[in-house]
Amino acid sequence: MDQVLELQYAMDTFYFLVCGALVMWMAAGFAMLEAGLVRSKNTAEILTKNVALFAISCIMYLVCGYAIMYGGGIFLEGIGLDGAETAEALTATVLAESHEAGFDGGSVYSDASDFFFQVVFVATAMSIVSGAVAERMKLWAFLAFAVVMTGFIYPMEGSWTWGGASVFGMYTLGDLGFSDFAGSGIVHMAGAAAALAGVLLLGARKGKYGPNGAVHAIPGSNLPLATLGTFILWMGWFGFNGGSVLKLGDIANANAVAMVFLNTNTAAAGGAIAALVASRILFGKADLTMLLNGALAGLVAITAEPSTPTPLQATIFGAFGGVLVVFSIVALDKLKIDDPVGAISVHGTVGLLGLLLVPLTNDGSSFSGQIIGALTIFGWVFVTSLVVWTILKVTMGIRVSEEQEYEGVDVSECGVEAYPEFSSAN
Repeated sequence: MDQVLELQYAMDTFYFLVCGALVMWMAAGFAMLEAGLVRSKNTAEILTKNVALFAISCIMYLVCGYAIMYGGGIFLEGIGLDGAETAEALTATVLAESHEAGFDGGSVYSDASDFFFQVVFVATAMSIVSGAVAERMKLWAFLAFAVVMTGFIYPMEGSWTWGGASVFGMYTLGDLGFSDFAGSGIVHMAGAAAALAGVLLLGARKGKYGPNGAVHAIPGSNLPLATLGTFILWMGWFGFNGGSVLKLGDIANANAVAMVFLNTNTAAAGGAIAALVASRILFGKADLTMLLNGALAGLVAITAEPSTPTPLQATIFGAFGGVLVVFSIVALDKLKIDDPVGAISVHGTVGLLGLLLVPLTNDGSSFSGQIIGALTIFGWVFVTSLVVWTILKVTMGIRVSEEQEYEGVDVSECGVEAYPEFSSAN
């Protein structure tokens, strides 16, 4: 029996790591999507932000983020052998925990694999911010915010949700019936809340809005790249949702993983088609950017609970997200909230939808718990982000000059152009 449990531990740990690697691949998806949806003169800077924010997320979550969210010491003290002194002691501890849980009970896996899986979620939340503030934010102001977001703001709300801690000793979300399987609210809406706070202080890009409510489209530079980014995100999402099952090594959980993969895929498909149809009805054209955001909206919508819906329900939920994201993008433009990639709509508006859909298929949750959880996450992240953005605005400034914005932030912030052969100088 011990050998079977050791094998189960190895399998579940390995599955966690593979899913974490898939989620890490989503960083490439965000980078490609955002690089495709900004103008060519801002491409190198958006790529710099995406690489740098991933590195900052990994370091800050290691330094203090994981400790805040789940407990333990800073710098991952003792994580190497799950806190055990020797490999033999680790084996004994794991076997004892596995016997207590039972073969088909709770998951037992390496603490290091848990950290790796969690840290890529942190980076995902921060990636959402980078697209929304694109083309006019100072690079170093953004990176300074990333330090606070990944090291403190996100871990705090994560401790109240997945960590099970009480919200400043007032209430515990789990006891109220809050459930968020893989992070529609915890990851995606949180990232969107931070992005919204930044965008409100930052203001719109020059020329985006005209008098009398006019909205001027600013097309992205590389739609093939944006499409590639969407497919990479679609693929990475299987790790995002599938890994959140937390276990693979028994029949019930293996089947649950398969259903999560199935529902994740069909929700994305439903969101894509619904957004395509909605854009055709509203604009008279098949808008590729809406199609791409529709697929992502379907993924966000199902992320809060991909294990309990039927495949048909998952498709419908994804379709709801696809329609909602189109109307949300249009509405934000009317409010003159400039989001170059539609991140606030995809991850924020649809993230809230995902939370509200959970009680329809999961009896362990409640609408009141979901609403309180959503308000807690949004309120905390938005207010704290607004404070940090304001401090950065007052001290170092958060927006580039009008001249730098006109020339493109590639030159002013990075000193290099993504497409130098197309510049007028050549």
